[in-house]
Amino acid sequence: MKMFMASLATESNSFSPIPTGWSGFKENLHTKQASYGETGPYATAVTVWRRRAEALGWDVVEGLATYAQPAGPTVRSVYETMRDDILDDLRAAMPVDVVLLSMHGAMIAEGYDDCEGDLLTRAREIVGPKAAVGLEVDPHCHLTEEMLAAATAIICYKEYPHVDIAERAEELFTICADAIEGRTKPVMRDYDCRMMAMYHTPFEPVRGYVDRMSAMEGKDGILSVSLAHGFPWGDSPRVGTRTLVITDGDAELAASRAKELGQELWELRHQLRRFPSLEAGLDRAVAANAFPVVLADFADNAGGGAPSDSTFVLKAVLERGLKDVAMATFWDPVLVTMCIDAGIGAVMPVRVGGKIGPMSGDPVDLTVTVRGICHDAKQHFGPATTGLGDTVWIEADGVHIVLSTRRTQTFHPEVFTALGLDPKTMKYVVVKSSQHFYDAFAPIASEVIHLATPGAIPPDYTIIPYTKRDANFWPKTENPFAESATE
Repeated sequence: MKMFMASLATESNSFSPIPTGWSGFKENLHTKQASYGETGPYATAVTVWRRRAEALGWDVVEGLATYAQPAGPTVRSVYETMRDDILDDLRAAMPVDVVLLSMHGAMIAEGYDDCEGDLLTRAREIVGPKAAVGLEVDPHCHLTEEMLAAATAIICYKEYPHVDIAERAEELFTICADAIEGRTKPVMRDYDCRMMAMYHTPFEPVRGYVDRMSAMEGKDGILSVSLAHGFPWGDSPRVGTRTLVITDGDAELAASRAKELGQELWELRHQLRRFPSLEAGLDRAVAANAFPVVLADFADNAGGGAPSDSTFVLKAVLERGLKDVAMATFWDPVLVTMCIDAGIGAVMPVRVGGKIGPMSGDPVDLTVTVRGICHDAKQHFGPATTGLGDTVWIEADGVHIVLSTRRTQTFHPEVFTALGLDPKTMKYVVVKSSQHFYDAFAPIASEVIHLATPGAIPPDYTIIPYTKRDANFWPKTENPFAESATE
């Protein structure tokens, strides 16, 4: 057997002013040897697949693995160049029995609403109908008809935060290996839940729902079950939540189970978590009697395409006169360079945040002391390591701010501790992240509060200005299944 594998990933926020170009891909991961020790979430799958294939004595051909921090749609020529690079390597590797791809699932490029479907379709044309073609994606994906038609199997991560990437890579390999060796005949069907929401898996009712999904697998002909959460800020005709079931040769069973799971999720919609406003969340934090309270600046999450330099929470903290506050991570390469040049202990006037556009708020002028500098800083996201570039810790009268040269969300307390700041000594810790911080920060937190902040990805799905899909989804439409629902 011969397997070809590659990874091409980014999550596209159609409303972000930041273009996704070559610098975004090349600063994170851009190699054809990712399976030989590269770190980061999009090196994880190819590493698993190489290990599994070589253990079976298969030949392995590895194409490009690359990833860009989420931002606006990818520049057309950049996408086409990387796509064609992968496809050229696939052609050169022919004949191939198995193709495995790791992608995000919500990648949009100029001229392409569905990069995953485009790449899968072209790959299928090269390898023909008999090869097994597998795709591993983030649950914040747009599950499109093109993807489903071209793939043998699609697997979404089950957890949010995404701590199960390796496990899902193992699952996809097994399904595709079984298929190509004739043990199973995977059939996929999906169901449109007509919902737009955040599904945080550590909390009920989503925790129990995901556990019930998992318990279905391996029984009664069901090979895999996924919940495609959807990425609400991608302007795709298929944006929204979908259930996906893979069975062994039984399309009717796959369709019926996907519908049952979708209807179950619909019944849980009013139990999904709701986030307090910025001011209400701060009120709750101030009233706490145990610390630190960790607060998520939901809407300024670089992992959703946000600039990671918004000042809405910072201004509210300053206006309230709060002390013992640690905030991370502000993307500001220019200010980081200034602070490094000034050195630790320097006192200087600076302008923080508010640089990218209206979604970043207004800049804040402060006099700060440079408290810490870390070159080539790293943080963990599960077992993977990601880079922050150079980071700086500045303080303004009890408000501690971490700045970075690389735009990224905050995953781990290491963003503070690498600079010498212990977040456990703070009363309030503010992280620019929507949920991926949770696994690492919850153990040190007295309480975790997700704030419905203003910014690039506010958690209000009724105000997203879609141009490519209708309004027939909850909560935009109270009952999108009704005959009179908005078309």
